Amino acid sequence: MATSAKKKQPKRQKHAPQRTCVVCREKKDKRDLLRIVNNADDGVMIDLTGKKNGRGAYVCSSATCWDKVKQTNILDSALKAQVGPDTKMNLINRFQELQKEMGITG
Repeated sequence: MATSAKKKQPKRQKHAPQRTCVVCREKKDKRDLLRIVNNADDGVMIDLTGKKNGRGAYVCSSATCWDKVKQTNILDSALKAQVGPDTKMNLINRFQELQKEMGITG
């Protein structure tokens, strides 16, 4: 006759990892940011998986942050490497392609 009345506990909310945009310094969910990685083999590129080897930096999808990436040396210090103007333009062009493909607004 010993029936234990177990209380149903609400489901635990899954932890969403937070990262900081290196440009605007806002903390956001990792999924809301784009990771830029400096890989020894491939160089500096956008990492859509978020799992590539190398030193990474996160940038949000706002146009103002990407303008600052273009105009300043923020990525140089975040990635601890020299990011040339050609590489920056390639990153910005790739970001614009992703905006069109995924409908990212910013």
